Amino acid sequence: MLERPAEMFDREREWADLSAFATDPRPGALLGVVSGRRRQGKTFLLRSLCQATGGFYFPADEAADRESLNRLGALMADHVGAPAPLAFDGWHQAIDAILGLGRERRIPVVIDEFPYLVRANPQIPSIVQNALAPLRAERDESRTALLLCGSAMSFMGRLLSGNAPLRGRAGLELVVPTLDHQLAARFWGIEDPATALMAHAIVGGTPAYRREFARDDTPAGPDDFDPWVVRTVLSPSSPLFREARYLLADEPDLRDAGLYHSVLAAIASGNSHRGGIASYLGRKSGDLAHPLTVLEDCGLVIREPDVFRDNRTAFRIAEPLVAFYHAVMRPIWSDLEHTRDTGRLWQRSRRRFVGNILGPHFEQVCRAWTRQMAGPELFGDYPNRVGSGTVNDPANRTSHEVDVAVFGLDDDNRQPLLAIGEAKWGDVMGLGHLDRLRRIRSLLAAQGRLGAGTARLACYSGAGFTSELVRIAGEDPEIVLIDVAGLYA
Repeated sequence: MLERPAEMFDREREWADLSAFATDPRPGALLGVVSGRRRQGKTFLLRSLCQATGGFYFPADEAADRESLNRLGALMADHVGAPAPLAFDGWHQAIDAILGLGRERRIPVVIDEFPYLVRANPQIPSIVQNALAPLRAERDESRTALLLCGSAMSFMGRLLSGNAPLRGRAGLELVVPTLDHQLAARFWGIEDPATALMAHAIVGGTPAYRREFARDDTPAGPDDFDPWVVRTVLSPSSPLFREARYLLADEPDLRDAGLYHSVLAAIASGNSHRGGIASYLGRKSGDLAHPLTVLEDCGLVIREPDVFRDNRTAFRIAEPLVAFYHAVMRPIWSDLEHTRDTGRLWQRSRRRFVGNILGPHFEQVCRAWTRQMAGPELFGDYPNRVGSGTVNDPANRTSHEVDVAVFGLDDDNRQPLLAIGEAKWGDVMGLGHLDRLRRIRSLLAAQGRLGAGTARLACYSGAGFTSELVRIAGEDPEIVLIDVAGLYA
């Protein structure tokens, strides 16, 4: 594997995959696709790869087709040491020239922001397909490792799907994700777990938000969190202030911006189900199928099935900053732009932050931690599936929300229920929460749910636990307590 740059934070798996692709010893040209939301460090990864291997990096612009060809010819001439820019009549010739760069050795060639080129010339994916056709001499005699990169998630998701021209051509499909809550805390240098989680609920795990956007301004601790929000995210002079709006503008499929902003606002206001979103917008539930699908394809919304009810689905905003914008900033946008007392506006909005953003985000972090980081001893086996769901209680004519439902996988490929859990950010959890979980467990057992009778009861709290609950949990291994520090352990 190529030596990873010392200044690169994490991204060990991504670097290993790119290194293996860029040094593949087999003959013939290769195609790879790299995608991910903006500001995740894709460009840094790919530029570093080219520097480590002597590869060629071409950053596409929003430009006319002819201008892009001219820029490619000029940059390629600089790369090969030609005395004058290379002249390409079209993309057929340009792609063959790219394949020619790898005639003597394996070399990565990166076309960054590939969607910009396709927007100006929709034929380019088909041209790449034909250039990489089997038994074609230009492909077979080349060792170019061509990497197409883009941030428009809906476009990149379609590039290799269905009947797309490049389907079946790629040997690498790499999605660069955001940093999880633990890595984000390390990257931001936040040692206090509660402060780290509150910051993650706003800026998520996007690396650029610390370095380029906040200029390394990080909350020093719990007492500095509110001032940090005021001087960074809510400051009109900060790039973070308008970033959520730009994220939507970056997606070419979001043509009716007002409609998509309203759908996101509905979800950020606590309407996680289709009916609630429709009621918020004053529309029929069936009218939301298209906008919700588009937002899902763009990576802005995640569809989460109810683990206990097959016909029920919840929607969650994937990007924390977008959720924060719609729940907190958008309702007071004009005031934020013109007031001198942003601190007062933040204090007025803090309740919305805690209820609409921090609480649901804490639940999601608890689910992610349980699925990806919890050991088998905690729930009696490795979690195979973790989600949330609703359990009906006919006797009391009500239903119960389960924040964390943990399923395993047995030798017969069945998924027994390992645990059910409740997550509360601002509540000190006690015996009342435990009794509620016991009631839900008995309901699931009565329904015949596999493993429900022995499922463990998990309490996740951002405010701690009563001494009585701690004492009982110490005596009963079926009760699991996880605080904020535990999520960062």
